[in-house]
Amino acid sequence: MSAAETRDLELRDVRRSFGATQALRGVSLAVRQGEVYGLVGPDGAGKTTAMRILSGLLRPHEGSATVLGVDPAHPRGEARERLGLVPQRNTLYGDLSVDENLHFFASLFGLSRPDFEARRERLLHITRLGRFTERRADALSGGMYKKLALACALLHRPRVLLLDEPTNGVDPVSRRELWELLYGLVHEGMTLLVSTPYMDEAARCHRVGLLYEGQLIAEGEPRALARAHGVSPSDFESVFLAIIARRDGRAA
Repeated sequence: MSAAETRDLELRDVRRSFGATQALRGVSLAVRQGEVYGLVGPDGAGKTTAMRILSGLLRPHEGSATVLGVDPAHPRGEARERLGLVPQRNTLYGDLSVDENLHFFASLFGLSRPDFEARRERLLHITRLGRFTERRADALSGGMYKKLALACALLHRPRVLLLDEPTNGVDPVSRRELWELLYGLVHEGMTLLVSTPYMDEAARCHRVGLLYEGQLIAEGEPRALARAHGVSPSDFESVFLAIIARRDGRAA
């Protein structure tokens, strides 16, 4: 199997409910090595549930998930060692400084001091946080906070990175800087699964999948999806509005 065909992330007919609510209803998708896959959908579509299953934080009620060919929830944690996660909710310790947060997460990953120092310098450089190492996390701007969360998730050099709405609540300039960082990681060989509510970000992905009411109702390359629905790639939002409208039997 070639690198382009290697599936680093996969969901196979995954179903997951919370009480009477069906969060995922038979979702299947695969993310190839070195790919940026965008998971798009309205609130409550199932994006975060899919992310949590792939990160091993939730088990599916039916179906299966694999990360680099391994069950992410396996007790041995083989997948988690090669997986980075930036959740949607705040994950940093607000009363700790930038440097203290990095030290804390390095201890969780079991990094040696030489490895940590090398990674710290590299990550502070690419996130431009080097001048703010003594600043408390809760005193950072939205964009800087997200960069620190990303840096903490990258300390152990993961091969696959999951990002749940990483630019939500971030100003446009910081959003652009974060995406530049993400594409730099892809150029280094990392695989990314990104959930986003922003259509301009979805258009930047190699492939996108539309989750709606717990089902994957469309998938493909952004430009190909736009052409198939007679929409300009610059108006990518109209693609998904048209797909949802057709599914629901409404006029677009």
